[in-house]
Order: sequence, then structure tokens, then C-alpha cells
Amino acid sequence: MNTDAIKLPQGHYCNSLTQYSRFVTREVFIGDVPMGGNNPIRIQSMTTTDTMDTIGTVEQSIRMIDAGCEYIRITAPSIKEAQNLAEIKKQLRQRGYTAPLVADIHFTPNAAEVAARIVEKVRVNPGNYADKKKFDQIDYTDAEYQGELERIHQKFAPLVKICKEYGTAMRIGTNHGSLSDRIMSRYGDTPQGMVESAMEFMRMCETLNYYNLVVSMKSSNPQVMVQAYRLLVETMMAEGMNYPLHLGVTEAGDGEDGRIKSAVGIGTLLEDGLGDTVRVSLTEEPEAEAPVAIALVKRYTSRKSLVESQQPKAVHELSTINHELNKHNPYEYKRRHTYEANAFIGGHMVPRVVIDLSKKNLKDPAVLNDAGYLYSALLDKYNMADQSVDFVYLADELPSFNFPGNLKQLYNYKTWQKLADKNMCHPLFTLTEYIDPTADRSSALNLVLVKPADIQSDEFGALPFDKSLVFVLETNELHGMADQRQFFFQMEVLGLEVPVIIKRSYLFESQESRIKIQNLQLYAATDLGALLVDGFGDGIWIDAPEIDTKAITSTAFGILQATRSRISKTEYISCPSCGRTLFDLMVTTQMIRSRTSHLKGLKIGIMGCIVNGPGEMADADYGYVGSGTDKVTLYRGKEAVKKNINSTKALDELINIIKEDGNWVELEG
Repeated sequence: MNTDAIKLPQGHYCNSLTQYSRFVTREVFIGDVPMGGNNPIRIQSMTTTDTMDTIGTVEQSIRMIDAGCEYIRITAPSIKEAQNLAEIKKQLRQRGYTAPLVADIHFTPNAAEVAARIVEKVRVNPGNYADKKKFDQIDYTDAEYQGELERIHQKFAPLVKICKEYGTAMRIGTNHGSLSDRIMSRYGDTPQGMVESAMEFMRMCETLNYYNLVVSMKSSNPQVMVQAYRLLVETMMAEGMNYPLHLGVTEAGDGEDGRIKSAVGIGTLLEDGLGDTVRVSLTEEPEAEAPVAIALVKRYTSRKSLVESQQPKAVHELSTINHELNKHNPYEYKRRHTYEANAFIGGHMVPRVVIDLSKKNLKDPAVLNDAGYLYSALLDKYNMADQSVDFVYLADELPSFNFPGNLKQLYNYKTWQKLADKNMCHPLFTLTEYIDPTADRSSALNLVLVKPADIQSDEFGALPFDKSLVFVLETNELHGMADQRQFFFQMEVLGLEVPVIIKRSYLFESQESRIKIQNLQLYAATDLGALLVDGFGDGIWIDAPEIDTKAITSTAFGILQATRSRISKTEYISCPSCGRTLFDLMVTTQMIRSRTSHLKGLKIGIMGCIVNGPGEMADADYGYVGSGTDKVTLYRGKEAVKKNINSTKALDELINIIKEDGNWVELEG
């Protein structure tokens, strides 16, 4: 495709929007496992044991390393835990494990200063290292704001000097949920606020001639996370910085939801060549995180980078392409404007889901169960589930039973032509078939298969456009997300408002079923989610012949939920647990899920401690936060409504609050 004609987004946040090109960052030395530069993308995770439990922490760390972790992060909430890192490190080294250790610090500069003399890297949160988080709204004059920065510099400088002396690396780790009141007062709860929170500390480091830095911009909302990392890269480059990026979606949850949500955020950035280390935050045992991160990263080892031998200076296509025409802003969400086809797809309608049933048994009405239409043989009728698909593709196969009235059937054009009843049936054309002037087109919906390169063809120029037209956009390119994104950019240039269903196909050979399903979740969430978080796409179609229909349906709706494009279930903003956690987070999450999973559309935060709880739960309707041993504080949004409740009663109390607000519904059956 001729890239000179492609309209690209504003902003210099990656090397290339059309071809895979890893953004090469400064090399940072963390023990004997360097990060950034041309080093591999590193894998890491965090222990969940009490840091004072030396043996438990050592043994869990070994399981994590054996699972593929290259760095091990351990919380150090006070000086005693920081001091015990020395014993943990000693025992790991005695057992032959040399993975660098990272101390995780919140609120306690004195613990950070102790840890920096022991471990290979410290993580500090600029939102609470020397700043306040009381949800106070304070208006700062410029002089007062500068005075606060000088105060923070005085508290932060000793740690920087220790890191320089001991050769210790540092991560400046911004969390969307724990921005300081100072940052919130000036920038609000925004990606810009997240970036500035980190940049203030990075500038302080540079004034002290300390450059052994890694940076992160974590959020439980993948949209916010993606926007913040992009803005961080552009801001760093404008100030002559190119520090390595630690990628992660915080409080992602567990199971399918946690994997999909993580892949949407992390995968979107990896697609654009951003990221030097990955941590997938699951509410599961930490050794379960590394295989997921490895699967995400592995896709990019085979993609040839354009500029691996270059840098730190990036190569920008924006200097040669007229991007002023482009209205797309990569730092904020705005859904692409389209017309509404047949009052069903595009416009303000939620994105639609298509699945392929052409290879299934179309003589059995129960074949639709896994597509969200639950068949009752006794009543000979269907009931819709919360996740019911919108289109089923039947190719050239004709079912021998009546479909539910609100499920649209999609046939290859020549088969559709022969149907006597076309009421809920719609044609899928090739581009050549559709531009044929003698084509028998539907008055309702006409879906046309296109590839990104087609937009430059004479056939595309001959299209008869009307508001029944919907594109089904597919690609076979290795870097397929960017290939499809180019199509959306060019649609904007041409002023076309045709709705687009994004289609991707996957084959998983010689893999066990569980791994196939997990890889489908990760790959599809990356490829489709990366477009949806930018507002591109009016529907998705995941084609995976080796995967059962139920898993495909669930994955599709999970991607839409994670990108906040279409809500079909309860969302759990659940942290991955660590040594600060004050209850069994995995058991608690499953307990809460078992009683609230039918509350479609509600967001419930489940946090092990106060570090990120109230902040991340600003995006949740309700929150359940550990506040002491066997004590829980319940939130409505950011407001603590019941404090220090016994954990045995906390879930019942949470349900009572939901009922008081009129948001409870009884579970049917």
C-alpha cells in the first residue's frame, strides 16, 4: 500500500503506524538483566506473600522464576519489610536464583532508602511517595505549586543519591488510581495528569544526573492506560528522554476477564512497538501471570523491526505525510462517526458481534445455545442471554429450523439470492460481486468483504454507496492491526461514513484446548481491542475454526466489555494481591462474583489495601477494600460509606448498599 497517501494520527508516540517498528529506549541495567535498548521485552510479576514470611516469599519467587519471570517484585510497606529483603535475596542466591529483585514502595521514603541498598531496583509511586491523597481539592498558585515541587525534591533526592551510589535502578510508576491531590487539582483525573505526575519525578532525577529509570502509566481502564503511555512517549521525546516502558493494566481481574483486559491495554501498545517489560496483573497466583505475559510478547519476536539498529532517535512518518487533515486524536477516545445502517449497525448502536456457524450442525436448534440463544425443547422457543450475538454467518448452509426473530442470518451472496424468505437474512458480497450493476442487493443490509488494500483499487472507487452498505474488513497481514487501522485512516480522508465490522481469523495448531482458548483471548483482544480503544469498528467477527462457539462468543463480548464499547456483564476491578493484602483476595473475589455476577453493567472494585483502592474505584460503582486484618471498608464510588466492617459480614453489607441504591435485581431461577 502507498503510505504517502495515508492520513496518520497526530502525535509522535511511536516510530511507525503502518509497519511494526520497536521503539528503542535507553538501556537500563537492573542487576545482570538489562532492560530497554535492543534487549528482549522482559517478563515480571509480584509476590503475594507477606514480605516478613521469608521462606514463603522465597519459594513463591522460585515458582515465578521457573514460570518465566525475569524480575521479581516484592512489597516493602515499612522499614522492617525493606530490611528483610536482604534475607530473601540471600536465600534466593544460595538456591542458585539470580533474578533481580524489585522493592515496591508506597508512602514510605525511609523504606525505599533501605531497600535501594539491597535490591537491584525500587519502584516508587509519584502519587504517594512524598505527596498526599486525601481527595482534597486545593487550588495552587504557580508559586505554591513550585513550592510543593521543591518540598518533594528534598524528600526524593536522598533516594536518588542512594540509587546512584549502589547502582540501583528505579521505576517511576504512576497509577491512575493514586494521583496526588496536587496533580488532581491542576490536571484532573486524566492521562495528562498521569504523565505529568511521572515527568516531575523524572526531571528531578535528571537534575541529579541519574538516568537509570523505567516508567509506567497503569490504570484499570485500558483506554486510559493506552492514552497515558502514548502521551508519555510524546512528552518524553519532546524533552529528550527515551526511558524504558513497563507495561501493565492494573486491577485487571482474573480468568478470561483479566486476560482480555490486560491484552487490550498491553497488546495495543506492543502493536505500536512500545514496551520494554510486561507485567500481567491477575487476581491469581503470581506464577500464573508469566505465561500470559510471555504469550503476549512472543507474537512480536518474529516481526521484523524497521529501526532495531537505530535510536535513540525515532523515525517518524509524520514528517512526510500530510497529517493535518486528520481529526483523530490518539490521546482521547472518540468513536468514529458512521451512519446507522438499517437502524441496526453503526451510528449510536453498540458494536455488533458476528460468529460463524457454517460448519456446525444446523439441524439442531440447540446449536444456538453457545451463541447466546438458549433453546427450550419443551417450549420450542429461545431465551436471549446477556451475551447473545447479533449475526450468524451460515455461508452456503441452510438451517432446518426457524431462527429467533432478532438474530440476523448472513449468507454468501449467491446463496442469499436463492432464498425465498429474505426477512432476517442478509447477503455477504465480495467486492467484485457488489459493484456488478446487475447485483441483486438487499434493501436492508448489504455486507461487503474488503481488505485494507482494496480502498486504493478501481473496484472500491466503483462502489455504489448507500446507507444499506456495511464493510467487513479482514486482513491476512502479520501486522494486521496496523493494516486494518490504515483502512480507517483512509476512510476518514475520503469522508466515508460506512459502518465497519472488523474480522480476524486465527489458527492454533498442536496446542492443548486451554492454551488455544487463552491465546485466542490474548490475540483477539490485542488485534480487535487496539482498534476499538481508538473508536474504530462497529462490529467484530472472530473466526477460529478450532475453538468452540461458546469460547468465541465469550471472548468477543469480553473484548467489547474491556474496551467499554458494549457492556454485557458485571465488571470487577480486582487487584492482583501482594504482601499488603489484608484478606485472601482470590477467594474473596470469587465469593463476590458468585453473588453479584448477574448485575449487568455494575462495576465493583475489590482491593486488597488502600494504596490504589479509592482512586481506581472512582471508575467503579461500588468498592470492597481491605482496611485492616479481617476488616473491610465499603465504598460507593469514592465515598467510604461503611468503615472497618468484619470481613465475614462485608459482602452482605455491600449487597445491602446496592439494594438501597435500587441497583439490585434478584437472580432468576
